[in-house]
Amino acid sequence: MTDLVVMKDVELSFGEKRVLEDINLRIKEGDFLAILGPNGAGKTSLLKLILGAYRPTRGEIFLFGMPAARFRERYRIGYVPQKGGHLGSFPATVWEAVASGRIARTGIWRRFVPKDKEAIEKACAALDLLPLLHQKVSELSGGQRQRVAIARALASEPDILLLDEAAEGLDAPGEELFYRYLTELHKERKVTIVMVTHDIGAVSRRVKRVICLNRRIVFEGTPAECFSNNHLAELYGAPVYVPGR
Repeated sequence: MTDLVVMKDVELSFGEKRVLEDINLRIKEGDFLAILGPNGAGKTSLLKLILGAYRPTRGEIFLFGMPAARFRERYRIGYVPQKGGHLGSFPATVWEAVASGRIARTGIWRRFVPKDKEAIEKACAALDLLPLLHQKVSELSGGQRQRVAIARALASEPDILLLDEAAEGLDAPGEELFYRYLTELHKERKVTIVMVTHDIGAVSRRVKRVICLNRRIVFEGTPAECFSNNHLAELYGAPVYVPGR
């Protein structure tokens, strides 16, 4: 299968502080990958390297077969930050906030055509946002704003979706809707998904591959291999309860 992201001997430092080291990683088309690790392990930094928000101190990154520094089709990578980023102060309606994600694909000066509006509505419908389209984002609950952030990322119809603890803050119905839609995206629309998460139960039931990260990759394999060989206990320094196991 095609490599969408390739990292070769990647390191990331801020001054004297080394955040990531010896990262060798391939994310292939069709992957459903979870990144696990304690706070401060470098999980968000790894996503930001893929996004181009950070540049590696050493090593090489390739996106869709092209050196990351020359890659221009950023709309192909969707991103949902922790707690929806700064949407709480977003001075717009739900429709406008989600539509702003479509601009990554269309460009800022092009008017939306019916295909664009259909993509925006489909993203809103998938996250059960249609009843809220004309409501101000600033008036929504934290869980609702998180659903807006996810729909905004999906509006560009990305090939790969990066999720940084995106289910955090969702209530139980919203979380179930979120994971159901991720499964649909992956199986039916063939979107490659990379999720940073502490939800061990979700990982055990849904993803294909797990990476355990603590500045460097200390394990890479299937959820079954990860859980059966006690890698999580080593990673977190204590036994970890996995729901359903």
